[in-house]
Amino acid sequence: MIEASNMHGHDGAFSADKFGNEMFKRDYRVKYAYVAGAMYKGIASVEMVVAMAKAGLMSFLGAGGLSNTVLEQAIVDIQAALTEGETFGVNLLPDYATPEKEMKRVDILLRHNVRYVEAAAYIELTPAVVRYRLQGLHRNERGEVQCSNTVMAKVSHSDVAEIFMRPAPTSMVNKLLSQGLVTAEQAELASQVPLAQDICVEADSGGHTDRGNAYVLLPAIMHLKEQLQAQQQYGQPVRVGLAGGIGTPEAVMTAFFLGADFITTGSINQCSVEAATSSAVKDLLQTINIKDTGYAPAGDMFETGATVQVLKKGVFFPSRANKLYRLYNQYQSLDDMPEDVIRQLERSLFKCSIDEIWQQTRTYMQNSRPAQLKLIETNPRKKMAAVFRWYFIQTTRLALRGDEHNKVDYQVHCGPALGALNQLLQGTAQEHWQNRSVVWLCEYLMNGAARLLSKRFRQFSSGY
Repeated sequence: MIEASNMHGHDGAFSADKFGNEMFKRDYRVKYAYVAGAMYKGIASVEMVVAMAKAGLMSFLGAGGLSNTVLEQAIVDIQAALTEGETFGVNLLPDYATPEKEMKRVDILLRHNVRYVEAAAYIELTPAVVRYRLQGLHRNERGEVQCSNTVMAKVSHSDVAEIFMRPAPTSMVNKLLSQGLVTAEQAELASQVPLAQDICVEADSGGHTDRGNAYVLLPAIMHLKEQLQAQQQYGQPVRVGLAGGIGTPEAVMTAFFLGADFITTGSINQCSVEAATSSAVKDLLQTINIKDTGYAPAGDMFETGATVQVLKKGVFFPSRANKLYRLYNQYQSLDDMPEDVIRQLERSLFKCSIDEIWQQTRTYMQNSRPAQLKLIETNPRKKMAAVFRWYFIQTTRLALRGDEHNKVDYQVHCGPALGALNQLLQGTAQEHWQNRSVVWLCEYLMNGAARLLSKRFRQFSSGY
């Protein structure tokens, strides 16, 4: 969002702190309408969150894939480092198979007074995310409805955006009330606020992606927001931001020109000193160009055909992962697969036998998801999918550890925005990731966009 009133000085110069929605900056208590988004397995780390918060910037801890114990300790460590009430948030993912696990995550967030959540990968609402939003809902001394907990919903479809822009469903609210998970006052006020105060429209991005186009998605969802605001008359309208493909000052400027209230960066932050991934991964990432990413099946949604955007340069993961998905569609079970295909998989991809993989998978599921294990054991096709998913789990671990012997199997979620950024940084100190901090990246992008916008307006004013 850019307004003429945001111009500074007689020369028409813009400043980075004037980009975006002013209420967004006030609510999050930050200087820029800029967010460093969560990256799973804690890649968006404690160090990253603390650095951003101390600089007056917003970021979310990458909680996906972390155990409850690790997550809780991470929150404690962040809060111990932030002694001035600085702002930070935590990522929350749905768990449709075992909703009680998602509810336990929310227990942790509420217990530690985490006031900002990035709700990602939702395709429908869950009781856990509704409970989080409604906790702390109250009227202030002027009678205005206030929310203590802020949800930023990351979406790539208008229908998902709409369910987060609307109030929580009455049936779900009443059930939470009957369970004692919200108060009568919170249940009464639920109809007056949107479930998410902020919608982050995710265009084609690193990691899970629907390959959306920002020029199509953002205007459509902004228009939807205006329609719903006219219906609901919220005291505080929903804000709409943009993520996906943002790695250059030009991309930042364009996002705000399109009307984004805020922007969110993602995999460019993975190539920074604070990111909790291996130096080996960062060494690869700092060399990529815009053509060096590709698409592969998403391991956590393998059977659905969902995709992730990943690093392609220097690794075999995308081609190997796609081969597994082709085999899954070609055969009905492991027993149907020819012996030579099985042996090739064991030798080249798995580097162990399928029997070993199944035993590891079975042991894990006995401890964590026994009900699902029963379904898998009686369904050969589901068993095949479970064995194939093991590869996706291992390739992520190899990358996080920086296993030098298996570098070709690294699974690294990344989009071409990092390649565009690398091009700009060639020949500078920041060509090397050791000289890139998440705060520096934010300042570089936001101030670069402000200078670029100032230049563009001078050109428009002079007619080139």
